[in-house]
Amino acid sequence: MSHKVIRVSVLVAAIALAVGVTFSGKVSAIFQHQHSPSQTTNAGSERKVLYWYDAMSPQRHYDKPGKAPDGMDLVPQYAKDNTSQSASATSTAAPSGERKILFWYDPMHPAYKSDKPGIAPDCGIQLVPKYADDETSKMPAGTVKIAPEKQQLIGVRTGAVERQSLVRTVRTTGQLTSDETKLAHIHVKVNGYIDKGYVDYIGQLVKKGQPLFTLYSPDLVATEEEYLIAKRGAKDLGTSQFPEVSQGSQSLLRSTRERLKLWDISDEQIKKLDETGEVTKTLTFYSPVSGFVTDRKAFPQTAVTPDMDLYLISDLSTIWVNADVYEYEVPFVKVGQTADMQLSYYAGKTYTGKITYIYPTVDPVSRTVKVRIEFPNPNFDLKPQMFANVQLKINYGKQIFVPQEAVMDSGDKQYVFVVHDGGVFEPRVIQMGAKLEGNVVVLSGLKAGETIVTSGNFLVDSESRLKSAMSGMQH
Repeated sequence: MSHKVIRVSVLVAAIALAVGVTFSGKVSAIFQHQHSPSQTTNAGSERKVLYWYDAMSPQRHYDKPGKAPDGMDLVPQYAKDNTSQSASATSTAAPSGERKILFWYDPMHPAYKSDKPGIAPDCGIQLVPKYADDETSKMPAGTVKIAPEKQQLIGVRTGAVERQSLVRTVRTTGQLTSDETKLAHIHVKVNGYIDKGYVDYIGQLVKKGQPLFTLYSPDLVATEEEYLIAKRGAKDLGTSQFPEVSQGSQSLLRSTRERLKLWDISDEQIKKLDETGEVTKTLTFYSPVSGFVTDRKAFPQTAVTPDMDLYLISDLSTIWVNADVYEYEVPFVKVGQTADMQLSYYAGKTYTGKITYIYPTVDPVSRTVKVRIEFPNPNFDLKPQMFANVQLKINYGKQIFVPQEAVMDSGDKQYVFVVHDGGVFEPRVIQMGAKLEGNVVVLSGLKAGETIVTSGNFLVDSESRLKSAMSGMQH
């Protein structure tokens, strides 16, 4: 055990001796430097300390060495001697053919300026020169020049501004419904009883003039008899020597005939009544339109009144589609525009119609507006209550447009960076129009043929904001 302790002690002593020999000169030099009074004097070739400052907050100055509030050692600031001044003058002077440097600045904190190159005290990055002949100074505020190498480093990509014909497709869904202008409600205008029904099921296709049912009405029979009496009276009394008698008979005939017509008795039926001179117990009512029966309440031996809706006949030769369009898309939809429709029931087939009406209200839940589109339906393929996919094509004409990612939006304004010769980037305020498929229409601010930044504009914007901040500080 004693031998082991002796060997360890000898090894530690040897290491201590080696360290002492190696660093004795440096320790002595440090000690002499800390205690040498010539630091704060002007004697010999020693530099004069003007003050001490906090390396993390260079604006804080102290008149003696020590510790900063953040715990770091204060750093001395030396007075510039002739050598440094001459070096500074040499660095800022502009040799023949070179640009004159006004000062160097910290790109992260433009308020910090130096008259010579070096490292920024706050962030430790290289100071950047400010040239006197900066060619961007005569251009709009925020214009910045970026070297080609730096453009490649930050991934700047550019593209030409174009003017092209723009067409936007609004895709939505819709539901088919009957053309409300071609619906016929069948009523009678007298009380009576249905004797026979010729159209006896819903969905039946009827033609205009096709018989629907026969009606027995005591009032109608009495009016027919009155008409025949008035007709005979007009024939017998029409040549009376007394004008009052002659005119009265003619007036009675006209009034009874008019009453029959108002009850929807056709001219052919009245003519038959004139020819036969016999009262018909039942009269037949005919369809006023062609279409499909979509509702029926006319059954044989049923008492009917004028307020009963006996048949509803829908003319489906044209069909309506009510499509839902979001409220922000409504300004681009116009009456008369064409629309395409596809149905899952008829795969691969496209129907073309026209917008006939835009409804004046907004659905409070879906925030959509209904747009009515009319489609021809000659073969009756389109049936009410079907669902459809609708495409509305909006033609904007020829417009200037740019990629949406090229636009910087600050909230109160939108701008792009226009590229000039020599790597100069100018921020240009624009007025935006419609957005479509990754592009945005530019209403003002750009001309066709100009070149703008399409990618990497966030980093270009950072450079531009830095340049604007520096310009504001100089003034």
